[in-house]
Amino acid sequence: MKNLYASAVAIGLGILGVAVTRALLPTAPVAPVSAAIPTTIFSDVTQHHNHASRDGLYLDPLFTQTAAANLTRDLNFNGTISGNVYAQPLYIENGPGGAAMVIAVTQSDNVYALNAATGAVIWQRNVGTAVTSGLPCGNINPVGITNTPAVDLASRSLFFDAEVFSGTPKHMIFSLNVDTGATNAGWPVDVNAAVTGFDTSQSSRAAVGVVGNTVYVPYGGRFGDCGGYHGRLVGVQISNPASVMVWSTVIGRAGVWGPGGVASDGTDTFVVTGNGNSTGTWSGSEAVIRLQPGPVFSGSTIDYWAPTNWQSLDSGDTDLGGSGAILVDVPGATPSALVVALGKDGNAYLLNRSNLGGVSAPIAQASVGGTIIQAAATYKTTLGTFVVLRPGSGTLTAFRITATNPPTIATGWSVSSSGRTSPFVTSTDGVTNAIVWAAGSDQRLRGYNGDTGAVIFAGGGANELMAGTRSFNTGIAARGRIYYATDNKVYAFSVPTSSTPTPTATATATATP
Repeated sequence: MKNLYASAVAIGLGILGVAVTRALLPTAPVAPVSAAIPTTIFSDVTQHHNHASRDGLYLDPLFTQTAAANLTRDLNFNGTISGNVYAQPLYIENGPGGAAMVIAVTQSDNVYALNAATGAVIWQRNVGTAVTSGLPCGNINPVGITNTPAVDLASRSLFFDAEVFSGTPKHMIFSLNVDTGATNAGWPVDVNAAVTGFDTSQSSRAAVGVVGNTVYVPYGGRFGDCGGYHGRLVGVQISNPASVMVWSTVIGRAGVWGPGGVASDGTDTFVVTGNGNSTGTWSGSEAVIRLQPGPVFSGSTIDYWAPTNWQSLDSGDTDLGGSGAILVDVPGATPSALVVALGKDGNAYLLNRSNLGGVSAPIAQASVGGTIIQAAATYKTTLGTFVVLRPGSGTLTAFRITATNPPTIATGWSVSSSGRTSPFVTSTDGVTNAIVWAAGSDQRLRGYNGDTGAVIFAGGGANELMAGTRSFNTGIAARGRIYYATDNKVYAFSVPTSSTPTPTATATATATP
């Protein structure tokens, strides 16, 4: 196993770690993806919050604000699954026989492909025995598939991390054929065996990402911060799963655990770390980290940012990493290519995506509420660029990023909204009819005007009541419908429509400025 590790695993250990050269990386070209609003509307939802930027924006011409006011649950949609759900569902437009399908995963290590129209099971797989004992700490039981998977349409593959019990608890990265559920050749990858120092204290809460020929899986710790875990990002080549590369924080803990997981500009990946075992020298905690393909960390201040009070955040357990990074382009701002970070300290931070700046003051910083643990979303309207988030459990808040030099954080709107689920946004064209959606602790989905926060959909009647929603989870929108996965059930809601639009070809990726 040591020889296998030496040949297949390369580690970049933060600024003090081993340097890995680009010569070791796959040479296949990667098409960069802009963090700006896509100009072509298509419906495949292949990853958490829809795009690699993690914007949480869904373009759908059927979701006018007028139509959304009359959203109703489709009572003929079955959607029955087995297990608790912490992960966002996915949507694949062209499934087996041409039928669209919804993918859902559960903590019972079950994976489902459901017919998007009827909710009937197309295929179902159990990938192992979920873990119910033998973990040093944590508050999830059983624990199986916690992170949101990702689909690579080019290879028709579904990727996710599953915790399975096989004598002892272990992490396995699976790749399934998205059309049949069959395990692809060479998979799964045994992470415990492939990564030195990886043990049962590691968890996989943050969403999976796919960039080029590599699937990226982030790892953090468990509730209780037990054991010797580190923040890690594991990269596995899709075409050669024996090729595994790992980046790890030098400092202990500093997990990558925010639900949004890995963000990407189409070439590099961005992760956010939490509190570490502070030693007086910054070594990877409380930071936004940019990683080159592999993943590889350069150690340059261009490629990381941490607030100047990172030691205070460490000691106070006020993680920067409770929310993943969001990549935002703000036309007219200088700089215009930004990273948005949100902390458990209640602050929002704007960073220069071209030069993160090391341990330094951000471009802009503002207090936007209470303890932030969720996945925020971003969208544009005629009033500007907004970021919407859950600052604690009682409100839903949006702020604006000004198109100035430098950009600043300006007041948007805030409404009373119970619960701690993650918001998502629909728009008919990327600017018009912006609607912010979020499920409340009362198990009801609500929609709010993206400009003002005014209620558009108030939760519906008795038929629209859900059950088993989980904190930090989120829904998706596709073809005039919203899909929301809860414990043992996927729900479908529809806006009134007389016909379904013809699928539009996938947009060609454009370079990030």
